Amino acid sequence: MEFLTDDEAAYGRYAGAPAQADLERVFFLDDEDRARVGRRRGEHMRAGFALQLVTVRWLGTFLEDPLDVPGEVLDFVAAQLGMVDASRVKRYTERTKTRFDHQWEIRQARGLREFAEAEVEFAGWAAARSWTSGDGPKAIFLDGVAWLRERKILLPGVTTLARLVAKVRDDTTRRLWRELEGLLTPVQRHVLDRLLDVPPGSRVSDLERWRKGPVPRGSGLAIIKALDQVSEIKALGLAELGAEALVPPRRLGELARYGMSADAGLIRRHPDGRRLATLLATVRHLEAKSVDDALELLDLLMTAETAEQGADRIGQGQSTQAPPARQGVGPAGGGGGGVVRVRRMGRSGRGAAGVAGVEAIEAVVSRADSHRSRLLIRRCQAPSMRLCRRGRRILRREEEPRD
Repeated sequence: MEFLTDDEAAYGRYAGAPAQADLERVFFLDDEDRARVGRRRGEHMRAGFALQLVTVRWLGTFLEDPLDVPGEVLDFVAAQLGMVDASRVKRYTERTKTRFDHQWEIRQARGLREFAEAEVEFAGWAAARSWTSGDGPKAIFLDGVAWLRERKILLPGVTTLARLVAKVRDDTTRRLWRELEGLLTPVQRHVLDRLLDVPPGSRVSDLERWRKGPVPRGSGLAIIKALDQVSEIKALGLAELGAEALVPPRRLGELARYGMSADAGLIRRHPDGRRLATLLATVRHLEAKSVDDALELLDLLMTAETAEQGADRIGQGQSTQAPPARQGVGPAGGGGGGVVRVRRMGRSGRGAAGVAGVEAIEAVVSRADSHRSRLLIRRCQAPSMRLCRRGRRILRREEEPRD
């Protein structure tokens, strides 16, 4: 129950007087209600029966003391019954068996079910909700109350419901860990655990190095390092395990977010199931992240070299007409001329070209072509291999002697 606020833990009883609109909507006795109430003998019996009838309609459960209602509720019900002195209702609790008899009659009339009859059904709903969404116990508890009321199931005690929700959520979380751990081979388990160790001569663990990613620098060498990291992560072979088909993506994402931020020492102290499941989800996330990082570096390099090409044309007085491009690919994605040596714009004084330089760059590669080239790169089915070929070609060009 520690996950509930005081107001939420007070469910199943009046937290205050209902608003006037709620009194008129929920506590109004229609003809059918009046007919059922009218079969009681004595004002106090009719008033007590009516209070139980409107209370279960408002709270979704019966009160241990049926008279423990706000004065506004009692006055509103008494006025409808024509009671002159509402305090006479106190006689209703003189006979204990009476309130239980009335509760049984109200359950039959309204088609209400006891929670014990639907506990297995509710546990199944809570387990499915926890498995697919990963929501916390508080969210499942509050939605579970609505689920019960929609199905005309009397709410149990708050402690009973809170403990059941917490237990079901813990069970599904452990099931998640077991499912992911079971996908791993003994070798993969060993390799994943080694990610938490700091290798000799290094200051950080491999997991921390992968999480930081490559230095965002637009150079061929930086791209090669990024591609090496892509190959290093993919070498674990976790993509072939099919974790995404077995576990809801949201649950994998939840584990990956934790693995990306938690300290390696803390992850190491977790039980085997949680530790390995967290590492698996984190590495699967890092696979996609490492490819994205390499693409970003390539995009940065292409942008810098396109700007350099435009500056070169201005400095050499060449035509600013764009060279022919392959079909469907802008100049930045072509096989030749789209990527040249990286030099800082302005190293030879060309950065002062100003507006003319910008115009020349856009003449060489239009914004639409540049955007289309980036989209084409991101649609590569095997980005790591294609980037590797492109990156090594760029690196060779950097190593060529300059004129």
